[in-house]
Amino acid sequence: LSRPVAFAQIWKSWFSSHFLLGNKNIILMGPPGAGKTTTGRIVGQKLDCPVIDIDDDVLETTWNMSVSEKLKDVGYEEFIEEEGKALLKFSASGSVISLSGSNPMHAAGMQHMKKNGIVVYLDVPTTVIMSRLKSMEVDRIVGLSPGNSLRDILQFRKQFYKRWYDIRVFCGEDVVAEVVAEKVLDAVKRYQDSELETFISTRSGRSGRSMEEDSHKYFSDVVVQGLAPDGGLFVPERGLPKFTAGEWQGLIEATYVERAEVILERCIHPADIPASKLAEIIATAYGENFSCSKIAPVRHLAGNQFLLELFHGPTASFKDFALQLVPHLFAYCIPRSCNYLILVATSGDTGSAVLDGFSRLHDTDKQRIAVMNFFPEDGVSPIQKSQMIGCQKENAWSMGVKSDFDFCQTAIKQIFTNSNFTGFLTVEYGTALAAANSINWARLLPQTVYHASAYLDLVHQGIIPFGSPVDICIPTGNFGNILAAFYAKMMGIPIRKLICASNDNNVLTDFIRTGVYDLRGRKLISTFSPAVDILKSSNLERYLHVIANEDGQLVTQLFNQLENQGHFQLHKELLEKLQQDLVAGWCSEEDCLAAIHSVYSTTGYILDTHTAVAKVVADRLQDRTCPIIISSTAHYSKFAPAILRALRIAEINQNPLSQLHLLSSYSALPPIHWGLLETLKKTGNGDHQVCAADMSVLMHHIETLIQNHFM
Repeated sequence: LSRPVAFAQIWKSWFSSHFLLGNKNIILMGPPGAGKTTTGRIVGQKLDCPVIDIDDDVLETTWNMSVSEKLKDVGYEEFIEEEGKALLKFSASGSVISLSGSNPMHAAGMQHMKKNGIVVYLDVPTTVIMSRLKSMEVDRIVGLSPGNSLRDILQFRKQFYKRWYDIRVFCGEDVVAEVVAEKVLDAVKRYQDSELETFISTRSGRSGRSMEEDSHKYFSDVVVQGLAPDGGLFVPERGLPKFTAGEWQGLIEATYVERAEVILERCIHPADIPASKLAEIIATAYGENFSCSKIAPVRHLAGNQFLLELFHGPTASFKDFALQLVPHLFAYCIPRSCNYLILVATSGDTGSAVLDGFSRLHDTDKQRIAVMNFFPEDGVSPIQKSQMIGCQKENAWSMGVKSDFDFCQTAIKQIFTNSNFTGFLTVEYGTALAAANSINWARLLPQTVYHASAYLDLVHQGIIPFGSPVDICIPTGNFGNILAAFYAKMMGIPIRKLICASNDNNVLTDFIRTGVYDLRGRKLISTFSPAVDILKSSNLERYLHVIANEDGQLVTQLFNQLENQGHFQLHKELLEKLQQDLVAGWCSEEDCLAAIHSVYSTTGYILDTHTAVAKVVADRLQDRTCPIIISSTAHYSKFAPAILRALRIAEINQNPLSQLHLLSSYSALPPIHWGLLETLKKTGNGDHQVCAADMSVLMHHIETLIQNHFM
């Protein structure tokens, strides 16, 4: 090589390693057999920096014997202590360090290592690790004894890895070390550069510069702000992460919580929420408050139809999946110097889910975060209303509005964009407003997990091999749930068609079929499926932003026209693009009740009214060439009067608790929802406020609540 070329290569090598490391170490952590040593050598070569293997270069030289001999000599507990002592005496900088599999079990030693390092967790599926250890003829690891299986030991150690890591590199199926090393370098680059993951408004230009001067918004910003200043919705500027087929296959045997950790860590930058903290939040959100250990189980219904049961959370609807998580994300992201009032508009299920979720925060967080839930007073089921009233706590209240859901949702949007009012609340009371509706990105993101998880469950159950497509049918009005499925498809889940199921309020079905979104002359119709009694679909804006290649000007034009003229129409090319992803149908009230009766008669399973809408549409639109997953978005006990009518019960007691007791006598599947029954037992009818459909009245109630709670 010529001297200038050689110098350039040396400079490039020094610059890359110095940029990534500086004086910090990259510390590789994971179970035995994860490939830490081999990966460390490759990473060190790429960065041209020192490589240190704790087993070979520290422990064995310190002890003057092999690790296996030491373990045999002193036993499990003493070995961990001796390892920790060696770590405490060790120091290095600008190096790649491969830990032993048991190093993370010594707290003091790991605290010492983390002071000058970025800990990278090589997360390899347990089945792959066991296969590797068998091929390596490893018959002894720390903690293994006649009473403990290798699988048990590997599972036990995960709690320690999760405690210490800064970055997770999910290795999926058995991938080569060279690929893992590239993943490590990419993950470290991402960790050090939060500028890569900013958010823009759906109504901003492709550069994201039209939102306002301070156009760079991060996850922690959009969680708090909810709605973009220009009236659009926040979306990731660079889109969602893509997972390889191998990565998805590596999650087939994972639990729901493990799947959520891997997916959400890739969507939330550690500068916003550290990975270990995010894992802690996820474990709290999907813990004992869910009645099913699988969290979102998939159940075979009939033929090629499967139900994704999304009602095992505390308030019996799919909204729990986001709203058991969001309050903790929100509490972590908000500044400590300000109080926050969460405003929510609900067509049924969101209200109780928000109230329950935020009431589970720590007491210190409840003192600075409160919730006000607006719902159409006569537009939700009696049990839903009782549940929203029953879920009121010291920091969470419900208010009925003498109007429909569209008014409630539009009113909240207008309040957020009323800078005079929001500014007054901040200056006068030190309180900011935030949103927990599906317009908030943090509400939408967790829903991608259960759509991905449902597909992986079908693979795990042997229904399909990985890579075979499925259709997904979702009852939807606000387009959030079906958009989350679309995002799962973008991230690599093999979804063929997304089927949008509407009730009598079938504006979305008409739009998907014709490209015309037309609200002129439409009146909202109250149906047995109130959660989709919606005419203005907020999250449709995010979907159109994607298929319009992030053309914020076009999105702005369409939704301004909808607001001002009551309609808009997609041009032919955009409609064709939409129809590659979506098909749609709608279900009448009669067909909804008939489906509930028919399914119960043939299977003993009771669908809720929304799931019945989806079942009817799925029956009509599926071509039976692949499995179809129907989102079962709520438990049937929330809609007891309609269910009892569908089951042809002549006399129906108007007391919600009596209705649930009558349903429980059927011994149907699934059983009556435990959380709902307990809420109704405790609260009876309860009290709540009701107000007129007037913006000034709503604003007055908001100010009064702030005065009472925060002042």
